[in-house]
Parts: sequence; C-alpha cells; structure tokens
Amino acid sequence: MRARNNFYILNWYQVLNFGIVHTYLLKVVQVIERLPKKQRHQQLLKHMEDNPFMTDRELTRLLKVSIQTIRLDRMELGIPELRERLKLMAERSYDPVRSLQADEVIGEIVDLQLDKSGISIFEIGEEHAFARTGIARGHHLFAQANSLAVAVINDEVALTATADIRFLRPVHLGEKCIAKAYVRRAGQRSKAKVEVFSYVGDELVFEGQFVIHHSGNEAASIEGGDEH
Repeated sequence: MRARNNFYILNWYQVLNFGIVHTYLLKVVQVIERLPKKQRHQQLLKHMEDNPFMTDRELTRLLKVSIQTIRLDRMELGIPELRERLKLMAERSYDPVRSLQADEVIGEIVDLQLDKSGISIFEIGEEHAFARTGIARGHHLFAQANSLAVAVINDEVALTATADIRFLRPVHLGEKCIAKAYVRRAGQRSKAKVEVFSYVGDELVFEGQFVIHHSGNEAASIEGGDEH
C-alpha cells in the first residue's frame, strides 16, 4: 500500500510540476511573440500603410500588445487616432467623380484617382442589416463595390457590363467596410476592368471583378489631341 501511495504521490507531484512548467512555458512564448519596439513600430507603419483605417483594437490583436502600447506607439510615430485620420483623408483633394452624381455613390469616397484607384468607406447601419441576425444584406456590399468601380472611371457615361463577385464572410451591424478599387485594364476605348476588394479591418470580406463600359469620349479626345 505504501508503494502504491507513493506512486500516487509521485503522479500528483508530476502533475503539479507539469502545470507549473506549462504556465511558465506559456509566459515564455508570450514574451517571445512580443516584438522589439523598433520592429513593432515597423510593422505598425506597414499595417497603417496597407490599411490607414485600422482601429487600435485591431492593431492590438495583430501586434499582440496592449491598447495602451498601441496608443503610445502611434503618438511616438506621429500617427493620429482613427477619427482624425478619417477627417484628414476626407479633406484631401482628390479627382471629382465624373460618371455618377454624389448621392449615387454608395459609401463615402475618401480617395479617388480617375482611371487608377479609389477608396470608399461604408458603415453598416440598421437599415442595411437583417433585423434578426444583424448581418449586412449582400446587395449593400455589392452596391458599394459596384458604385466605386463605376466612379473610378474617367468618363461621364459608365455602366457595369459584367460582375464576378465573392462574399468571403458576413459583415455585421456597426462594422465599417473599406472598399479599394483598382483599374487593371483600360486600354480599350470603351471598356475597363476594375477589381474591388472590401475589408473590415485587415480582413477581406468581399472581392469583385467588374467590366465597365464607358463612352470612350475621354480616350477619343486624348487620341485626337495627339494627332494634332
């Protein structure tokens, strides 16, 4: 019986020691995961360059530090808080939309370079979501992407010809969708291919490829000018 009791005592001793060691290893892993300050600043700058609309909480999750650390890092790097960044972006001068009226664009355009790229922000409100689940209705996400794909075209008449789209994850009430459009091919006089990627934070939630037909007047006038 004593040997058996000793056996059990030994096992409990091992279990307790294993728990202590396991906790210690977890702490070591967490310390290892934390980047040195210089590297963390570099990664923070890269994340902000890729997506200037990231929240402090999203950066906290990505960089595995406290929200207070993120705020201190932003201050040291001269990066304003999200609200101020949105305000500064909205105040920047960008090309005027030619193909749509201002109230026909779904979302707020914060950057636009005609025939090159554009960015818009669309916040999911109660009127955009299903009442029971709080999930955004898909046609609103499509409308944001589609209107941005049309808005980025440098012509007064532009219409969607085809759209190949994918919804990658549900978007919920209160989330902000950031759509980024890129004109990939505009060589044909009356046709352009536009790719749109929509994000919530750093997560891709929607992507689409649009073929946009336009009148070609802008291209014709440029070519005509070259001939003279």
